[in-house]
Amino acid sequence: MTGSQLVAVLGRGVVDASAPVLLADDFGLTRGDGCFDATRVVTDASGTRVDNLDAHLARLGRSCRILAMEGFDPDAWLDLVEQSVQAWRTPGEATLKLIVTRGLEHTPPRHLTGILTITPLDPVGIHQRQGITIAALTRGYASDAFMDAPWLLGGAKTLSYAFNTAARREASRRGADDVLFMSTDGKALEGPTSALVWAKDGQLFTTQHDGTGILASITQEMVFAHAEDEGVETDYVLADLATVMDADASWMLSSIRGVAPITAIDGVPVTTDAGLTGRINRWARFA
Repeated sequence: MTGSQLVAVLGRGVVDASAPVLLADDFGLTRGDGCFDATRVVTDASGTRVDNLDAHLARLGRSCRILAMEGFDPDAWLDLVEQSVQAWRTPGEATLKLIVTRGLEHTPPRHLTGILTITPLDPVGIHQRQGITIAALTRGYASDAFMDAPWLLGGAKTLSYAFNTAARREASRRGADDVLFMSTDGKALEGPTSALVWAKDGQLFTTQHDGTGILASITQEMVFAHAEDEGVETDYVLADLATVMDADASWMLSSIRGVAPITAIDGVPVTTDAGLTGRINRWARFA
């Protein structure tokens, strides 16, 4: 560990964060051929905890299967996480990122590359829990584009994030904090790193996964499970932008930033609900 970041490598353990850990012909670097997952680490006087680790390891394994990357070993990753958490001493919130690539392109034998990092959470993300503004941007395909096209890797959290970061730059250029991706047929999808949730008439909604390529959000699923336990109805649907803007409240949910209430979309203020936001924060374990 160097400075405020920890780096670990599968098969090696925690390493010097300033040391090289990736070779030049790794598929993750040359092709973006790999996947990752990320969650929140919280360190306080009682110790260090990792939010929903089992669920994130399971989703990482699903991403590997979707990418047809064989050899994912959840037990090895669990051991690496435990070693890393024991070595992490920085108080506060941090991001745990697990990265898997297909390995070396030209040097046999080929094995998956696994890298773990822990980095203090950006204060901007913490501040955005108070509210964010959104730019609605097209994602360039229809809402059912993934229905019969498994090669589009719907539902996988891949390393190919250049599109997402470009969209966030465009949102910033427009004076917005984040992005809501829209399909070409006018349906609200998800954010670059977050799930869309909205409330209407006492019910919670999010975008359906089937055919849309939406990444299953662990935070959103946890919120819906707790909401249902408390008698709140939930549903997965396709909705247009007007429906989201007319909601009683809306949020972008993620494992690291947490619950971010949407305060405006494309410069138009939208309704918020502080009470319901508090409940969702509690259901998401961010209260």
